[in-house]
Amino acid sequence: MLRTRVITALVLLAGLLAGIFLLPPWGWLALAAIICAAAAWEWGGLGGFAVGPRSVFAALMGLACLLTGAMSGLAGDAASAPAGLAALYLASGLFWVAVVPLWLARKWRITGAAGTVLVGLVVLLPPALALAHLRMLGPWLLLAVMAATFVSDIAAYFTGRAFGRHKLAPAISPGKTWEGAGGAVAGVLVFALIVLAASAPSLLDAPTVLLVVPLLAAFTAVGVLGDLFESLLKRQAGVKDSGSMLPGHGGILDRIDSLTSTLPLAGLAALWLAL
Repeated sequence: MLRTRVITALVLLAGLLAGIFLLPPWGWLALAAIICAAAAWEWGGLGGFAVGPRSVFAALMGLACLLTGAMSGLAGDAASAPAGLAALYLASGLFWVAVVPLWLARKWRITGAAGTVLVGLVVLLPPALALAHLRMLGPWLLLAVMAATFVSDIAAYFTGRAFGRHKLAPAISPGKTWEGAGGAVAGVLVFALIVLAASAPSLLDAPTVLLVVPLLAAFTAVGVLGDLFESLLKRQAGVKDSGSMLPGHGGILDRIDSLTSTLPLAGLAALWLAL
C-alpha cells in the first residue's frame, strides 16, 4: 500500500510539474477542465447520482471550465488579469468563509439533484479556473500557492500525530486536532518566509511580515475548512474515499479538498493586487 502511494505521488508530481512548466496556456486550461470533470464525477457519486447523471454532470462541468476559461482569456497569452472571474471567486470565498463554518457546525446535508449541482458549481468550478489563472500569471506563483497548501496538510498531519491531544472536529474527522491545525499555520508561515527570503529579500521587513502573517493564517484556516467539508460529505455518503482514480490515494477530491477552498482566494488576491 505504501509503495503504491509513493509511486502514485511521484507520478502525480512529475505530471504536475511538467504540465505547469511545459504546457501552452490552452493545454493547461484543458488539463484544468479535465481535473474539474474528474472531480465532478466523484462529486456526483457523493451526491448519490447514478452513472448517467454523473457522466452528464462531469462533462458539463468540464465544458463550463473550458468555455469560461476561454472567454476569460485563459487559453492564450493574456496581458491583463481576467477580472471577469472576480464574481466566481467572490462567491467561492463567501461560501468557504461564511457558509461552510455553519455547515460544519450544523452538519447540513446536500439534498436533491439541484442542491448537488449548485454546491458542486461553487466548490469545483472556481478552483479549476484559478488553476489556469494563477498559472497565466506565472508558473512559480501557482506552484507556490499549491505548495503552501500541501505544506499545510503535511505539517498538520505530522504535528497532529506528534502532539495532538485536543480534537478539532471529532464527529467529522476524528484524526484532526487543534495542535495539528497550529502546526499547519506554523508550517505555512515558515514556508512563506523562506520563499520570500529567496525571491524578494527586500520585502522581508517588519511591516510586510505583520501583514503576511494573519493573511497566511487565514489562508491555512480556509484550507482546513476545505478538508473538513469533504470529510463531512464522505461521512454522510458512507464512504472512506471520494473515488478510486488514484491508486493508494483514493480519489481526485481526496487530493484537492484543501485546494478547492484556497485556490479561489489566491485568485481573488491576485486580481486585487492587479488593480
